[in-house]
Amino acid sequence: MPNHPWPRLAALACALTLAGCGSDAQPALAPAPATTTATTPPPTRTPTVAPTPTVDPYAGVALIERTAWTENVDGARLLVLPSPAGRQTSYPGSDARAWQEVVAAAPAADAPGMRDQFVCHWVWARLVQPNKPSWNLEPWRPAVGYQATVDASCNPGGPER
Repeated sequence: MPNHPWPRLAALACALTLAGCGSDAQPALAPAPATTTATTPPPTRTPTVAPTPTVDPYAGVALIERTAWTENVDGARLLVLPSPAGRQTSYPGSDARAWQEVVAAAPAADAPGMRDQFVCHWVWARLVQPNKPSWNLEPWRPAVGYQATVDASCNPGGPER
C-alpha cells in the first residue's frame, strides 16, 4: 500500500484540536481574551472560475464528428454530432470554428436561424445535456435571434419532436 500523508495529517489535526481526538488529557484553558469593541468581518469567498485557455488544446482536431440530414413530421432536420473535442473545448471562438465545420459538411445548414440554433446547443446543450447524441437543427424554425432561440430552449417555433 502506498505511503499516504493522510494518517499523519489526521494525527497533526487531532493534536491541534482542543478535544485531543479521544485523548484523556484535558487541554489547558487559555486566558480569556481582553474585551474589544472592534469586530472583524468574516472573510469573503470569491467563487473560483476556471481560467480561459490561452492556447487551443484542440487545434487541428475536428469539433464536429459528423452531420446527417433527416426528415420528421415538421420537415428537414440536420443532426449535428459533436466530437469528444467538441464536447470538451472551452477555447474562445471554438463555436465559430465548429459552425464552419458544420457548414462545410452540410452547406444547406447556412440558412436563417440555423446558426443561432447551433450556438444555443453549443453553449447550453453541452451544459444541460452533455451526452446528448446529436443536436437537431431545423431550417423550418423561425429566425428569431439568438436570445429568443435560447429562451425557446434552442427550438423556436415549437417544441422538438
